[in-house]
Amino acid sequence: MTRRRSVLILGLILGLPFLAACQSTGGLSASDRARNAAPGTDTGALGVDGLLVGHRLMEAGEFDLALRAYLRGASEQGLNADVLSALGSANLRLGRLGQAETLLRQAIKADPTSVPAHNNLGVVLMERGNSGEARAVFQQAFALDSGSSDSIQQNLRLAIARSNSAVYDDQEQSHDFTLVRRDRGQYVLLSQL
Repeated sequence: MTRRRSVLILGLILGLPFLAACQSTGGLSASDRARNAAPGTDTGALGVDGLLVGHRLMEAGEFDLALRAYLRGASEQGLNADVLSALGSANLRLGRLGQAETLLRQAIKADPTSVPAHNNLGVVLMERGNSGEARAVFQQAFALDSGSSDSIQQNLRLAIARSNSAVYDDQEQSHDFTLVRRDRGQYVLLSQL
């Protein structure tokens, strides 16, 4: 029993400093609490527009973050032509060409006069190898823009050049030429049409 009693006394002695640290000291004064309090928020204030944030992030090269900001803009404004075009542009920059094409076509359907949606759809189509359709889309963008944008002019020129070269490439590939000897020193070039 004496040993048990000594362990109990030792436990009480060692536990007293711990118990003293847990006692209330009165806390901070009212002025200290006010100074250390978190700032309040105005729940009635409007946040920054998700599209504006997304555009700035696109300029900075942060395409994943821009896509998230555009999605936030979609939750605030709904899926209008501007939001769909912005989502398509972000997906284009991320290399998601199928998603970008779908979103940009929806944007054009929602607003057939949207120049950025036409231009970006043309870029997607060029990337996917559809230079003929891209040419038509760039021509629409050029007409809607009244030819004032240099980037659309350059895109249209590139689409025209690629679609023309694609026509010539297809024609050259469809002809197989064979050189056939007829007589001494006479050769005939035959093709299979």
